[in-house]
Amino acid sequence: MVDMWELDSEAIEERVAFRAQVRDLVWRETKRRMRFLGFSEQEGPATPNALAPTSAAAKAVHLMYLEVATEAGDAARELANDAATRAGRAGATYADLGEASRITRQAARKRWPEAVGTHWALYLLTGKNHPHGMSTQVFRSSAKAIETGRTAVDEGALADDGAVGAVVINAAREAVWACCFNDGAWAPEEITLPEDLRTVPAPGSPEHGDWLDKWVQFITRSL
Repeated sequence: MVDMWELDSEAIEERVAFRAQVRDLVWRETKRRMRFLGFSEQEGPATPNALAPTSAAAKAVHLMYLEVATEAGDAARELANDAATRAGRAGATYADLGEASRITRQAARKRWPEAVGTHWALYLLTGKNHPHGMSTQVFRSSAKAIETGRTAVDEGALADDGAVGAVVINAAREAVWACCFNDGAWAPEEITLPEDLRTVPAPGSPEHGDWLDKWVQFITRSL
């Protein structure tokens, strides 16, 4: 975690200047939106504090400023989440992510639990006939996830409710391996998923449910 007191004067000046740029951006966007309050950009106050502090106009402007600042914070968090995922994919550790974001390693792991490539999800489609079942397991190793998936599909042929298809998903929500049972060869067969199934939406989202439905249909057609 970076301590501001440990930064040299040049680094502190750069951060102060950057925050000033952010404040300026938020204020410019607030002024642009003031037309909804009845102001033109030319008629509006020059600064957030240029109006009488207790006036109705000041209240409206400050609330608009808060709305814009909140949106800027949301956008910054989205950018940080994307950057953490890309950094993890490039080999960054949670210690690296914590240092870059000025939080502890433990806090970085909690904030971005899937950023670092130690999270591999195995989805198993079970049951030879409709309705199929579904199970999910999480592994710290891609090799272990793939081995478990292949074994489950191989042994699934021995039971009506056994696994008939498997897919392994990495921390970046990308499908990196898939297989289904080949009745002709009487063995698991690695398969290539179509383009629209290679990126897996986050669990709990409507898009994730759509992805599961498409994956089930694809495996069913492959059996």
